[in-house]
Amino acid sequence: MRYKLTIEYDGTKYAGWQRQEERIISVQSALEEAIFGFCQHNVTLYAAGRTDSGVHAYGQVAHVDLNLARVYTVFDIQKAINAHLKKHKISVIKCEEADENFHARFSAKNKLYTYIILNRSSPPTLDQHRVWHVRRELDVPAMQAASKHFLGTHDFTSFRDSQCQAKSPIKTLHRFDIVREQERIFIHVEAQSFLHHQVRNMVGSLALVGHGKWTGENIRAALDAKDRAHAGPTAPASGLYLVRVDY
Repeated sequence: MRYKLTIEYDGTKYAGWQRQEERIISVQSALEEAIFGFCQHNVTLYAAGRTDSGVHAYGQVAHVDLNLARVYTVFDIQKAINAHLKKHKISVIKCEEADENFHARFSAKNKLYTYIILNRSSPPTLDQHRVWHVRRELDVPAMQAASKHFLGTHDFTSFRDSQCQAKSPIKTLHRFDIVREQERIFIHVEAQSFLHHQVRNMVGSLALVGHGKWTGENIRAALDAKDRAHAGPTAPASGLYLVRVDY
């Protein structure tokens, strides 16, 4: 039986989602070990997206095939996996039966990522490792205007990591909203799929706009250049969250 798992995690201490060859703990390996602890089966989890080290999730989705010796409800499976995750900052928040053709990555129609900036002079305490702390005041209206250049279909070569393995740099962004709520700036980005580091590279470039060093024309020029050297820095992983995957 194939199961669809919705997973929440604090990615601070993990080497990203993907299992590592070295003995470095990842979100995937922690979950696979928890499932083995529950049913004594070695399994492979397939995720909607391979989040990087330090990136968090409210709604990561993965699927797994389980051949169980007895009948369990989906709630029993969810509870059993979580029982073996007590030492981790990972939680299965939903377990559902899935069609055998369902694939967490390839069946996904849309993903929502949110990036959080804490924009104040004082450093974070409760939100340490969960936001990007930017001390200087950011011009959010200027960032909002410049972000519109990202909407639609573009070649995002300038905003992909040099090690990105995607076959094509062409992506279509359906949403790019920037909202300030007191000291926090929330950047919501939606697309069917993203390039490696794409969201963080776009946020890093928009921070230059927020500081008055760039304008929207610089964002446009960076897109047109199709060269990573023409875009801004990569924003820290700590502020990025995979919020939702739609199917």
